[in-house]
Amino acid sequence: MVSRGENELKEENASLRSKINKLQIFSETQADKMRKLERKLEENKIKEEKEAQDLEAMVQHVEQNLQLMTKRAVKAENSATKLKQANALLQVQLQNCRTENEALRSGQSASLAAVKQNADVALQNLLTVITNSRSSIKQLVSGAESLQLVADLLKSIDSISEVSQDGQ
Repeated sequence: MVSRGENELKEENASLRSKINKLQIFSETQADKMRKLERKLEENKIKEEKEAQDLEAMVQHVEQNLQLMTKRAVKAENSATKLKQANALLQVQLQNCRTENEALRSGQSASLAAVKQNADVALQNLLTVITNSRSSIKQLVSGAESLQLVADLLKSIDSISEVSQDGQ
């Protein structure tokens, strides 16, 4: 016969085993939860590292774009300055050309008047030369006619002298 103390011990033992089993199951459940949480934590770390790398890459990309935009802005500003200088120079040249054109137009009017006056003087001189030439030509023709008369007279004299020599 089993004593009452033994039964109590068996019951207590069974109760303790049951508690141990429950605690082992609970411990395993907690260990599973802990492993799952550790995996999740590791996944989150990897995800955060990737996000941090992506963010760093994006920051570098933004910085590069900012540097590029700054260079473009400086280049555009320099181009604008050069264009403004070129425009100012062209404006000065345009004004100089306008002034020169006005001077040429006024000078051209004066020049045309001088050319007209010179043409009038040249025309008068030419008319004088023509008149003198006509007079000289008339004198030359008259002198040629006189010479022709003298030549004809000399021929006549020569003919008369030949006839008189033949008749002697």
